[in-house]
Amino acid sequence: MPFTLPSVPNEAIWLVMLVINFVAILGLYRRLGLLGLYVWIPMAVIVANIQVVKTVELFGLTATLGNIAYASTFLATDIISENHGKEAANKAVWIGFVSIIAMTVFMNAALWYTPSPEDFAQEALSTIFGLMPRIALGSVAAYLVSQKHDIWAYQFWKKRFPSDRAIWIRNNASTMVSQALDTLVFVAIAFWGQFPLPVLVEIFITTYAIKWLVAVFDTPFMYTAKYMYKKGLAGKAE
Repeated sequence: MPFTLPSVPNEAIWLVMLVINFVAILGLYRRLGLLGLYVWIPMAVIVANIQVVKTVELFGLTATLGNIAYASTFLATDIISENHGKEAANKAVWIGFVSIIAMTVFMNAALWYTPSPEDFAQEALSTIFGLMPRIALGSVAAYLVSQKHDIWAYQFWKKRFPSDRAIWIRNNASTMVSQALDTLVFVAIAFWGQFPLPVLVEIFITTYAIKWLVAVFDTPFMYTAKYMYKKGLAGKAE
């Protein structure tokens, strides 16, 4: 008998993946320190840009996948901004930028090869990565605009609310505006003309709403990362 996955509500999968992503970020930070966050960002960006071609129903609304993986990069850059400064955070953004460009070039180059008669993957790869140039353009533009704003805004709010108790203010104030910019730029470039306008509006609203939820849920993990850094636990695992 062919293996079939059990039926699980999308919302349950989403919540589990949310926790897994945040725990993984802290795990990498605990094990590798700043390097762990540099590892996470390109991985999350690549996963998000593949998942985003799939639309699903979440909480009764149409949304694209990839929102958790992509939104987790804001948690990573905010941890870097908080604990390691603006210069280190900007370096992380450029690492993510290069990863998007590299994936797009290499996967589209793979489609140029003539498949053998026994090949079964060409059509599936074309479906996913044939859209990548446009998605990558939207992703690159949205990524640079939103992440640069996020780093600037985080430092802006940190100067005004410098205490550790106010991490939630600078984390959420920077991330929520940045994700609105990200969603607007990405949806406009990647999906304009691909879906009717009402669907585009729904994708924007649901995608931003989900990213907003991710930003709210990531706040305890920001405090945990700060605690790890102050206690010298980041990158100190045996």
